[in-house]
Amino acid sequence: MNEYTLNELKVPDLRGKVALVTGASLGIGAAVARAFGAQGMKVAVHYNRSEGPAAEVGAAIRASGGEAMLVSADVRDGAAIRRSVAQVLQKFGRIDVLVNNAGSLVKRVQLAEQSDEFFDEVMHVNARSVVAFAREVVTSMRQHGGGTIINVTSAAARNGGGPGSLLYAGSKGFISTVTRALARELVADHIRVNAVAPGVILTPLQDQFSTPAMLEAFKASIPMGRLGTPEECVGAFLYLASDLMSGYVTGQTLEVNGGQLMP
Repeated sequence: MNEYTLNELKVPDLRGKVALVTGASLGIGAAVARAFGAQGMKVAVHYNRSEGPAAEVGAAIRASGGEAMLVSADVRDGAAIRRSVAQVLQKFGRIDVLVNNAGSLVKRVQLAEQSDEFFDEVMHVNARSVVAFAREVVTSMRQHGGGTIINVTSAAARNGGGPGSLLYAGSKGFISTVTRALARELVADHIRVNAVAPGVILTPLQDQFSTPAMLEAFKASIPMGRLGTPEECVGAFLYLASDLMSGYVTGQTLEVNGGQLMP
């Protein structure tokens, strides 16, 4: 592991920019929000039920030199998404970077036990929310000359995921495809759209949905021989958020998986 911290890494063109990070109270979203704050960005920390952890992320952003606000929305609710984006625009005036991180496996369910309601919930949380947030943010980005959208997909989009995660994997495959489609649609507006595809990362999602035996099996399939951390995903987001570093990159997916999947 590196001896320096991400707080010591400075990306000059990010300072002062406004980011909305969905699902930013825990896991990868929290790590990205804190890292953006350390760059001197203004960060909207979105959460649904985890207000306490979201407040801790906001405090960390302020302590590192950034600005923070908290916004709450159930991403299954289109009206709530519209209100949350409006709140960010009211406070910060613009959104330069959207990170579509909110999502959930919901639960592991085999095909024969799935209901139409379960299908709708997984797809609304993971897939429809990405489109809804992008739709609400893109008008502001156009008005201000461009922006960056970073969607969070998954290695499951390519390999089908673990046991009982058929719909989760399918929803992430949707995100990967929509990333490319949006990149083509929005390129004329100077809006870059890319994705990050984490592998097996030690987050509350894994704690909730994967047993210790499953995590050991996942680890055995990873050439690096270990599971990843949220902080090890952050560099990909800093790179894609920065026009200085990735200004000629759009429609791409960065795999962060310890070599588990090498497409």
